Amino acid sequence: MALLNDRFGRSFPYLRLSVIEACNFRCSYCLPQGYRATSPHPSVLSLEEIRRLLQSFANVGMRKIRLTGGEPSVRKDLTDIIHTAASCAGIEKVALTTNGTLLHRRWQEWVRAGLTNLNVSVDSLDARQFAAITGDTHHDVLLNTIDEVLSSSTCTLKLNAVLLRGLNDDQLPDWLAYVRHRRIGVRFIELMQTGNNFDYFKRHHYRADEIVKKLREDGWRALPCSMDAGPAIEYVHPDYQGRFGIIAPYAKDFCQGCNRLRVTAQGDLRLCLFGQVGIPLRPFLQKDEDRELLTAKIQHYLGFKESGHRLQEGDTGLVPHLASVGG
Repeated sequence: MALLNDRFGRSFPYLRLSVIEACNFRCSYCLPQGYRATSPHPSVLSLEEIRRLLQSFANVGMRKIRLTGGEPSVRKDLTDIIHTAASCAGIEKVALTTNGTLLHRRWQEWVRAGLTNLNVSVDSLDARQFAAITGDTHHDVLLNTIDEVLSSSTCTLKLNAVLLRGLNDDQLPDWLAYVRHRRIGVRFIELMQTGNNFDYFKRHHYRADEIVKKLREDGWRALPCSMDAGPAIEYVHPDYQGRFGIIAPYAKDFCQGCNRLRVTAQGDLRLCLFGQVGIPLRPFLQKDEDRELLTAKIQHYLGFKESGHRLQEGDTGLVPHLASVGG
């Protein structure tokens, strides 16, 4: 079986597929005014198009699919999408990143459909901070549901928190208490500059290495990464059941271990989250007979993937906000 490799020797078993750009949160770092469509009726990939896309990627070595948004649960057919992904030959892990709005109603059906990995965005353990950052007030319901999912042991659960100076950068002691007796991963994500958040980024950017320094001083140690892992470096401590993951896109050599590609909700291949080009794959998703042509296109364009992003230079590529491509 052919594998997806680039000219820098990196392989790509991991695909992030945005299923919709729309989001029902108003996160201050992403969509502070709420989601506004860029066109009157943005056309997302259909279930059949998604099936063809995922099977084609699986045929060339993709083993893990993460469904993202926007907020994926805004799509009423999300359960069908999960089932479709889980049914593709070769796919071993079906992951979902969600803000948890509908988690209390739908997580069990998602697991029954084939979900293996769940990431929930929780930018603060404090309800008031959480509401100020996200615009959502259902914090207690979310945390209670997370404990319910955790106790079920039916899928791998992780929490995501974007690091924000002056907003939630005082939360490490609370997170330490939270993971002491919970077998859960918490990932701290360094705020990234996008096309629309320059002033916000300047005010609230908090370097991930500040958290890393505090963890190391407290006896936490880094683990090696698995082949299909995301970009987080995970830290463990013998006195804690949980673990922390650090996603530091501004760190030196961050892109060296890149193992993932992205496809937007409209079917454009993005070789990098902050790349300058979107490659339309949708024309090759209209019939099963185009599968070989699609995989050939994917392998061809992978040859143009750059060694890394240019965030350090303020180059945010085609990304106005993270909801536009799924983060």
